[in-house]
Order: sequence, then C-alpha cells, then structure tokens
Amino acid sequence: MTLDRAREIIAEQLAFGGGYNRNAVRLLLGEIQREHGLVAADGLMREFDLESRFGLRPGMDFTRVGH
Repeated sequence: MTLDRAREIIAEQLAFGGGYNRNAVRLLLGEIQREHGLVAADGLMREFDLESRFGLRPGMDFTRVGH
C-alpha cells in the first residue's frame, strides 16, 4: 500500500470516528509499519493527530495487529 492511499483511508476513517474505525486505522498502521517501517507509520500518526483522535501514539507497534 502506498502512503498516499493510506492517507486517503485514514481520512475516511476519521470522518466516521467510531471504535470500529479506530481498529481499521490500527490495521492500516500495522500494514504501513510492515511495508514502510515505523518512521512512516509515526509520521501518519502525527499528520492526522491520531493520539488525540484514537489514542494511537507514535512508537506503538502495530505489526501484530490482525495477524
């Protein structure tokens, strides 16, 4: 998955903003971490302020989410 596509999906999930959407973002961040690394996922978390929106902090490991 490209980082641009990840941005689109995260923006869509934030528009809904529920618990299921938080889980969808966690799955997405896990995929980004596996494909692009922790730095890329941390950048997305900061870009979309996922800490205040969903409690997802930079440095968290999502590589095992969904596996």
